[in-house]
Amino acid sequence: MRHSRSSGLRRSGLTVLTAVAAFALAAPTATATAAPAPAPAKPANPAAPAAGQPKLGDSCTPADLGKRYPYIKSTQVVPTITHFKGWYVTEGSTGSQTIETSTQTVVTVQVGLSANIQGGFQVELLGQVGGSLGLNVQMASSTTSSESKSISWDFRRPGYYALYEGTRKVTGQYGSLNCNRVDTGNGTYATKWVDGPESGSYTTYTTLEEGAVRCEDTVPAGSIMRKAQDLLDCGSPAATAKHHAGPVPSAKADQAKHDADNAATAAQSLKATQATRAAKPAPQAALDCRPGAYKIDVPGKPLNWSAPLLANDGIRLRESTFFSAHLDNWRLCNVTENNGVLEASLWNWGNGGCATIPANIANQEQAYLTTAACGEDDLQRFYIYRDVPGSPKIGLQNKYTGSMMGHDRYADGELIRQYTSGRQDGTGTYTLTGV
Repeated sequence: MRHSRSSGLRRSGLTVLTAVAAFALAAPTATATAAPAPAPAKPANPAAPAAGQPKLGDSCTPADLGKRYPYIKSTQVVPTITHFKGWYVTEGSTGSQTIETSTQTVVTVQVGLSANIQGGFQVELLGQVGGSLGLNVQMASSTTSSESKSISWDFRRPGYYALYEGTRKVTGQYGSLNCNRVDTGNGTYATKWVDGPESGSYTTYTTLEEGAVRCEDTVPAGSIMRKAQDLLDCGSPAATAKHHAGPVPSAKADQAKHDADNAATAAQSLKATQATRAAKPAPQAALDCRPGAYKIDVPGKPLNWSAPLLANDGIRLRESTFFSAHLDNWRLCNVTENNGVLEASLWNWGNGGCATIPANIANQEQAYLTTAACGEDDLQRFYIYRDVPGSPKIGLQNKYTGSMMGHDRYADGELIRQYTSGRQDGTGTYTLTGV
């Protein structure tokens, strides 16, 4: 019998207390649990989507232009030790002991560049990951504990032990299904679900497991327990020498922690660099705009996108009038096209700014769209998905956040916002109407 506690506050996460150090190590009341081997790294099949989700190449409708769906490109499951301590038990030191383990590594749930899991796209993506692997994975903002952790264990045999807590770290690549026009040959087009330009990597983890294991024990390959046993470095001189009861350093565990710390430092440095760049004004862009201007209308209705007069306001649905002062007129600038998907900056004729998601709220679901001085900034770049030629209907996606543009309800003054999965009721489809 044993229990554990953290020496400090724990962040949110799934925790299960399992008697995983079986093989007569614990008291007779403990239950032996052999952890299943992890799923190997493998490519995922984009033609096998989640239930009810379209697959690559399926037909879509104009109402789908403002939507997107995630799909898994690859998955890898790796047993990961989050807390560890090498401990020597002598004949005279068996019985119940409480041992302080040190943090070995910290695993954070992340989709793309964001650890702020709040959008439908992110949650659906992580749900697909868990479903495809048959594992219970974290689907919300979460991280394993960075605090030291005390584990109590009833030792019945002498030996060199690993006291540990661990999980299965799940990583991989994801893609995005978007609806767009596709050239079917002979001058004909159709709207189909295509592999969108927005993609990235993800990280999550499974239920936490803790326990103790000796060098002498036979444990399942690929299990968390086996990973802890490997960190003991059982063939090393430190492991094979006789010791007094107590801690034994492991060079292998120290190196693994060093590598994990370096990776975490590099990730933090990247985030700091990105935050610094986002905080600085983007350098002024020399815009090459297409001739003509457009209104971005709600199909068949009078309201359309109107840029703000005030810097702290957002782009809102308004009705065009004599007093609109070109705030409802937009030009497509620095336009490129890849596989039929346009990419452009949206320059407003009325205030001279470019449509953008504010950098300080770009990671938030339903962040509003506004305008700012035009610059070289992916927050000001938008993918434009189009209906078949002859139809002006479009969907818009921010390049940096990957989110689709839409509005919560049809009403005068309603803000245009970003939605990670788009508006599933079709209100993310707009009309690009020439002025």
